[in-house]
Amino acid sequence: MRLLLVEDDLALQNNLKANLIKANYSVDVANNGQDALYQGEEYSYDAAIIDVGLPIIDGIGVIKSLRAKKVDYPILVLTARDSWQDKVAGLDAGADDYLTKPFQNEELLARLNALIRRSAGQTKPILTNGVLSINSKSFEVTVVDKIINLSSSEYKLLAYLMLHKGEVLSKSVLTEHLYDQDFDLDSNVIEVFIRRLRKKLDPDNQFSFIETHRGLGYQLKIVSNND
Repeated sequence: MRLLLVEDDLALQNNLKANLIKANYSVDVANNGQDALYQGEEYSYDAAIIDVGLPIIDGIGVIKSLRAKKVDYPILVLTARDSWQDKVAGLDAGADDYLTKPFQNEELLARLNALIRRSAGQTKPILTNGVLSINSKSFEVTVVDKIINLSSSEYKLLAYLMLHKGEVLSKSVLTEHLYDQDFDLDSNVIEVFIRRLRKKLDPDNQFSFIETHRGLGYQLKIVSNND
């Protein structure tokens, strides 16, 4: 999942970015509201974390502008401690949730995870597709109750496919949602990771979880427990 993190406190920004990357997110950062607005419109994100107190354009202004331009990914707003006015203003502007400073990274990750799941129509932290299961909290992947060891990149790709199962997703869409803005969008890395996932998840080709649609992209086939 690809996130936009907007925070002008560089120490906090670096700490948050490191923890988000550790939690298998790709992260773009902005230090002020003007850059945040540009990036928020220009790139494809699965969620944004936006601080209220930003230079040039404040966080509330950024959120209002993004929503006015029909940007609909989830937004988690960060507010000063005990500032209930910021919470109300953020939600009224179009934010989906808020978190007051200081906060624990675990709470940030839990709220962010829930926002992304809900935006994809999922409510539970365990995503299932027949015999395939992902625990989005522990990052554990299982097939027929057998734990499958995946790299961080493989996990991110599978998690995105699971959140959008049944959809045909192009390589460019997958790349845009899984990697930050400095990544080479012309790379064939998605093909490589799809091959690895197929080999690890379904070495005997029993379930055929991931289908290729030539010229269009890839689809995580919706399967039942009886397939």
